[in-house]
Amino acid sequence: MRRLLVALCLLAAILSSARAFAQTRSSLGPLCTTDTTPADQMVDACTKIIALKVFKGEQLATVYFWRAVGWNKKGDYAKVVTDATEAIRLQPSQAAYNLRGSAYYDRGEHEIAITDFDDALKLGPPSGIIFHNRGNAWRGKGDYAKAIADYDMSIKADPSSAFSFQNRGIAKEALGDLDGALTDINQAIRLDPSLPQPLINRTAIWRVRGDYDRAIADGSEAIRLAKEKPPVNIMTPPNSVLISGYTHRALAYEAKGDYAHARDDYKATLAIAASDAGSKANQATAKVRLSLVTDANVPIPRDAPSPVTQPAPAPQQTGAAPSPAPVARGTRMALIIGNGAYAHVKALPNPPNDARAVARSLRDIGFTVSEGVDLDRAAMQKMTRDFLREAARAQVVVVYYAGHGVQVDGRNYLIPIDVELKPGASMTDAMIDMDTIMAGLDDQVRTNILIFDACRNNPMAQQVASTGSNRAIEGASGLAAPTSLGAGATLGAGTLIAFATAPGQVALDGEGANSPFSAALSRHLGTPGLEVQQMLTRVRAEVVSSTKSKQVPWSNSSLLGEVYLTEK
Repeated sequence: MRRLLVALCLLAAILSSARAFAQTRSSLGPLCTTDTTPADQMVDACTKIIALKVFKGEQLATVYFWRAVGWNKKGDYAKVVTDATEAIRLQPSQAAYNLRGSAYYDRGEHEIAITDFDDALKLGPPSGIIFHNRGNAWRGKGDYAKAIADYDMSIKADPSSAFSFQNRGIAKEALGDLDGALTDINQAIRLDPSLPQPLINRTAIWRVRGDYDRAIADGSEAIRLAKEKPPVNIMTPPNSVLISGYTHRALAYEAKGDYAHARDDYKATLAIAASDAGSKANQATAKVRLSLVTDANVPIPRDAPSPVTQPAPAPQQTGAAPSPAPVARGTRMALIIGNGAYAHVKALPNPPNDARAVARSLRDIGFTVSEGVDLDRAAMQKMTRDFLREAARAQVVVVYYAGHGVQVDGRNYLIPIDVELKPGASMTDAMIDMDTIMAGLDDQVRTNILIFDACRNNPMAQQVASTGSNRAIEGASGLAAPTSLGAGATLGAGTLIAFATAPGQVALDGEGANSPFSAALSRHLGTPGLEVQQMLTRVRAEVVSSTKSKQVPWSNSSLLGEVYLTEK
């Protein structure tokens, strides 16, 4: 359960007022003020009572509160906020602040939600439910220490709260405390063995530890429970837990090398998600993973050995992608591509040099690197798909691309060297969709760092050849900023995506052997003890200085904690 909605212990004052007007308006009152009333009937009954204009003050606040509950059931958070705000204006209450804060949380407005939960707690008495909900908001902001502190208070108030133990475990997992996470999630399962979600969380932990059989067993039990007992939380879509169960079990099967069962589970995910309007991200991830395991002819040996660092690669032929080395569990992996020898748009001299420099820096700090230079579409697609398949067993992934990139209809594409950029419906079929890469990497147990030193302009213009010493294809706006990160099927992958320059701007190719961005990146990648976002801050400062502010690198993050590419 993501959050706890309205608890009876918070509603004593409101309920007493509700009974007063329920007796006065017997036909409408019970429909408006009974939590089990269907959402549409509740909203309709409360609306009719408000229209009577016979209630004021506390009683009218009660009606607005219950109508907000009805809107909450319907998922109309804007109207929840409006009605809860009116209820608070008329008569402030813990329940109204909690409800409005929960609506802000569901809208992703975590800071405002925290303020409402603060106000609710000020009204007293201390409430484990409000501490729990505020903990969720802190977790949504990525402040896991404060989230854990609030879950501690929630558990102190109610030691039988399986959801608080579950969510505290999730926060501990995000901080890398797998032992603490496992202890909390085990307790949640002991407190309520009928809940599938803690089992799904434990599935992910077993997979991190390489215990795929336990992961599969927990995933199977979670699926059974989700089928047997659909979620009762009115804000949880009925199929969301089942979808999550199938997805996590599929990932465990895939990591084990059992592609046949992984395919079955991804197909089950797609069949269920197809009827759920809110499952587009789930569908995208399942489609990509299903395609990858369908193409896999030979399973990855479960205990295949792999060196921590891949030896320096043999000289590569233009347009050819080397086969990735076998990947062991826990490996830090990188996909590095540099395209410059374009056939139909202006060639770029530096991307191959940039790719080699970044690949060398990552190998030096222990990454297994798959590297490709000047790849046509077939080679680029094969290398990307091979990498995504084997990344199922990796803990940290870095993807770096240098070359041309474009935005078409709000989606970003990376351009192979053989693509002829002409306006037309089929143009994107010849490119590599960045969203596909992100969907293929969506997984809450892995950290994903995606870095793109690509052009920032859209080629949807008659003149597509670039001019000057830059990576810009003359046209309209640059690459699209990602609208969300880690919001896919696994409910929160830790992902950072970085671009060499800000949206709408041009990434310079540079006057030397490397672009300004890649030169700075390769220098700072190996800095010991430097957290990845601090590393990118140093890269940004160096690029701004070296380009005299003509280029400002940009990034967006949903990382679940501090990430170090090198040892502290």
